[in-house]
Amino acid sequence: MIKVEHLVKTFGTTHAVDDISFEVNEGENMVLLGTSGCGKTTTLKMLNRLIEPDSGTIAIDGKNILDQPAENLRRGIGYVLQNNGLFPHYTVAENIAIVPNLLKWDKAKTQKRVEELLEKLHLDKNYLNVYPNELSGGQQQRIGLARALVADPLVLLMDEPFGALDNVTRSKIHGEFLALDELKRKTIIMVTHDVQEAFELADRIALMDKGKIVQIGSPADLLFNPVNDFVRDFLKEQHLQLEFKTIKLSDVWEYLPDAGKKINTSLVPASSGVWEALENFKFYPRENINVLNQENKEVKSITFDQLMAAFSKFKNHQSHE
Repeated sequence: MIKVEHLVKTFGTTHAVDDISFEVNEGENMVLLGTSGCGKTTTLKMLNRLIEPDSGTIAIDGKNILDQPAENLRRGIGYVLQNNGLFPHYTVAENIAIVPNLLKWDKAKTQKRVEELLEKLHLDKNYLNVYPNELSGGQQQRIGLARALVADPLVLLMDEPFGALDNVTRSKIHGEFLALDELKRKTIIMVTHDVQEAFELADRIALMDKGKIVQIGSPADLLFNPVNDFVRDFLKEQHLQLEFKTIKLSDVWEYLPDAGKKINTSLVPASSGVWEALENFKFYPRENINVLNQENKEVKSITFDQLMAAFSKFKNHQSHE
């Protein structure tokens, strides 16, 4: 869906983006991760021509983005900013309807789509006539997302979309983000400097440093197969927690014994992360949890110790590969 080749952008003597190439598949969520000044936001802004590249090519859905007027390109791309970018003098309804109005939708179509998105984003219709400053940070961010999605673009660009939120609100919105059916049909590129966020939301991560991409891969690739010391050191402080969140119960399934007794409790799907399973032990004190393998419908009842032993065996296997 997105193909970037040999992209370069300099500001004076600084190479903000230094000859990078990557592809993003249809329906994939690619996260550009790195510290401030590594070039990730400059890269994102070149994708919708808020910044023009010095050289290189960008194609979206097979079309070179330079072959069309910038304003037409932007109308077909959803864009979410860190501080939501809502117009303070527009109501919620007016903010969401900006692109439909530019596309000259009729009012009934626009209203139907706006109300549909509010429902999907768990916002009451009563918010339609209020102004952004009357909303909480989390509500404002949902409105910013609704505005980006309203015209059903193929591509969504997100620049530190949850960076201004407190940790509790951010965690809740992450859950909604992953569950939202609207987003499962989108090709998404997201910029963040938050390692946990990247690992929670990304299908693949492009880790950047000094204008270059150091490594592209799945969260597990970066954790278990870092290409160099920079990648290893970048993830070092949070490595264990990232492992818990990245490794799924399905990954450790072969190392899980079956304790036999199926206690009367809810099933934890094997597609869940080890972290989620640990939370079941933490928040609902019990000796066993039941894990359901959705592929073969097998259920294993496991203890905390058995889960941790399986996790360790899986990690050892990864490190020896």
